[in-house]
Amino acid sequence: MTTCTKCVLDTTVHDIWFDEQGKCKYCYIHDELEKKHPLGTALDRELELLVVQIKSAGKGKRYDCICGVSGGRDSTYTLLTAVKMGLRPLAVHFDNGWNSNISVTNIKRACDKLGVDLYTVVADWEEFKDLQVSFLKASTPDADIPTDYAIYSVLYDIANKQKIKYVLNGHSFRTEGTSPISWSYMDPLYVNNVHRRFGKLRKIKSFPHMSVSKLLWYVFVKKIKEVRLMEFIDYRKNEVDQVLQTELGWEYYGGHHHENNYTKFFQSFLLPVKFNIDKRKTELSALIRSGQISRDEAMREIDSNRYEYENEVVDYIIKKLSLTKEAFDEILQLPVKSHDDYKTLLPFIRLFKIPIKIACKFHLLPHILYLKYAR
Repeated sequence: MTTCTKCVLDTTVHDIWFDEQGKCKYCYIHDELEKKHPLGTALDRELELLVVQIKSAGKGKRYDCICGVSGGRDSTYTLLTAVKMGLRPLAVHFDNGWNSNISVTNIKRACDKLGVDLYTVVADWEEFKDLQVSFLKASTPDADIPTDYAIYSVLYDIANKQKIKYVLNGHSFRTEGTSPISWSYMDPLYVNNVHRRFGKLRKIKSFPHMSVSKLLWYVFVKKIKEVRLMEFIDYRKNEVDQVLQTELGWEYYGGHHHENNYTKFFQSFLLPVKFNIDKRKTELSALIRSGQISRDEAMREIDSNRYEYENEVVDYIIKKLSLTKEAFDEILQLPVKSHDDYKTLLPFIRLFKIPIKIACKFHLLPHILYLKYAR
């Protein structure tokens, strides 16, 4: 196994490559994003102008932006930052049936203390269960994609209905990095193809399906923009935790994205056991690049604290998905596949990489779309 000389990503990432000095592809992506959003007075000014634009677009409306909330660190701090900047966000939560009690409490406390309205979309359990089991049977590392896909679909749909032009996203490349394509891939065609092949239900009705045509309509006609607010500030995890606890009574849930019980199962059991994927490497690598920890500290974290899962959590997931232990074991034994084994938009994205690059340059599409998929 080869490991990057700068971060801790290694050849468990199938699409990784290294330069002559051993620096990996994802360090280069980080460098390009850093050039686009360099910390300092210029970025501070860019953020000020962005806030002015958001306020202007929302003038005369009850809300000027949408902020997705999960009860986790990133989304909660994004909501807090938006309010402190004088924005009027509508907090939107997608309930996929797997919320932890801590996440529910965190969301309620944050919205109450900040005086923010909360809009919750609850998925029909039988529908969402069918979608999740479909991805387990697809045998790819993308088993948690149904949640991410549904969140994006809900956020854009509500933004369109409320005539809101900005959707705030809590992701930051400085703290979470860029997830490798071979570890996590999502697009509407892929989700639809997997569900058609393995699902029992014909159609999902409890949350909107983000088709390609609908996505293009939202982005280019309705001009709804996604803003990764945390990329405009010096976002430091340890400091943020203290701020959230002091100002909002926020509670930590014990692991990366463990505010959701399914994601906890997915990251602590399914990925490492079946796919030999440790998603902490992505986050730790990002923290190394942004100077928040050393590479040695990250290596010690990985070596000394192997991902541990609780049998009770796995049993709970199996039972709630209405699977037998035998059926779940069969799923675990299925040959490992990737998104390339299914229909996706990736060939289309790469074919039109030049127009996509131009659209990213003019902020019509997220810049990471070009760096990660179309470059």
